[in-house]
Amino acid sequence: MVILQAAVPASAQDDGSGGESQVNVEEYDQNVTVNIRNSNQPVPDVRVVVTGGDYEAEAVSDERGQVRIGVPTQDPYEVLVDEETLPEGVTVEGDNPITVAYGSQFFAPANFFLGEDVRETASFLSQFVERLFNGLNFGLMLALASIGLSLIFGTTGLTNFAHAEMVTFGAVAALLVWQLGLPILVAIAVAVIASGAFGWFFDAALWRPLRRRGIGLVQMMILTIGFSLVGRYVFLIIIGGGTTQLPGVGGTKHQIFGPVALSTVDIISMVLSLLVLLGVSYWLLRTRIGKATRAVADNRQLAAASGIDVERVTRIVWVIGGSLAGLSGVLWAYFRPGIKWDMGVQILLLIFAAVVLGGLGTAFGALVGSLVIGILVEVSTLWIPSDIKYVGALGVLILVLLVRPQGLLGRRERVG
Repeated sequence: MVILQAAVPASAQDDGSGGESQVNVEEYDQNVTVNIRNSNQPVPDVRVVVTGGDYEAEAVSDERGQVRIGVPTQDPYEVLVDEETLPEGVTVEGDNPITVAYGSQFFAPANFFLGEDVRETASFLSQFVERLFNGLNFGLMLALASIGLSLIFGTTGLTNFAHAEMVTFGAVAALLVWQLGLPILVAIAVAVIASGAFGWFFDAALWRPLRRRGIGLVQMMILTIGFSLVGRYVFLIIIGGGTTQLPGVGGTKHQIFGPVALSTVDIISMVLSLLVLLGVSYWLLRTRIGKATRAVADNRQLAAASGIDVERVTRIVWVIGGSLAGLSGVLWAYFRPGIKWDMGVQILLLIFAAVVLGGLGTAFGALVGSLVIGILVEVSTLWIPSDIKYVGALGVLILVLLVRPQGLLGRRERVG
């Protein structure tokens, strides 16, 4: 069994095999300790590699089967046991590498298990089904942010690049409230409410006055880019440049069926996303204000001429869009996992891709586009490296728009 935990810095130590068992422990304040045992006996001379971001370091276990590697940040790191350096007939059972995340005081413990070298390769179908469910989970989370952005665009015509920071705001708000000592569920509820209030304030203090002054949409779009940059660095000042975890990240996975295994957080995330999306659908289709929102999105001037309070509808859309973005940020923090100052920007392009793919200004189009993008991003890793999986989604977006420029559910418009 390999146990990883935080350790007190110690001096570098040669293990006698030509490699060091303690690396970079004096240079950095935090480090991971790896104890390698097989049948409760230490296993020496095993190569261990720790990677994260641009950092990579390796060490070799000493006669006690121990490795200690210093790391520069509190971001998640991947820990890999080089199975070629294990004794003959022994291999790592389960995941290898595994990801270790920093908690409030130290890196969360993780375990490798050593056993007989009996290797099983998952079939292509099993891998496909597993990634399909991961993509569905990702797509549902992406849909929350995409629908909010699409509603805002539909009712105002504004392309809001600061929507990424509205996503980050939800996650940061949940973190700060939880750090005050409140339960995480209460923190998430407060964060969603605060995100809605942030959307209300954003419109009341800035966009409505600009609309009344007749400021063009291009100028307003440039303003959103500026607010995006400002918001990003405000978050950097508040939470720092590292990655912070919310409680409950990871956990035991439950076997759903066949190769599909989901953690408790994954199950809650999918169910919550579905319920919220169903609620938004009901609001748009069945309620009076929802129907007014669709009317404003179809034709703002005609809706105003029909007696609809367009400004009131716009304000409500900003509140709902902010709340959905905040909830999406919390779920994205669990999916990544971790909260970082620029986390919203990491999926902003995918949010825009989902909105454009589904059809500009259509909430249900954003939902369909998000599911397509989410599933495609995860399933594509069967053929392409995971580092470039987002590129495949944008490639499909381009192909779809060449065939259907208005998007999957958008309406064809006459130009000229």
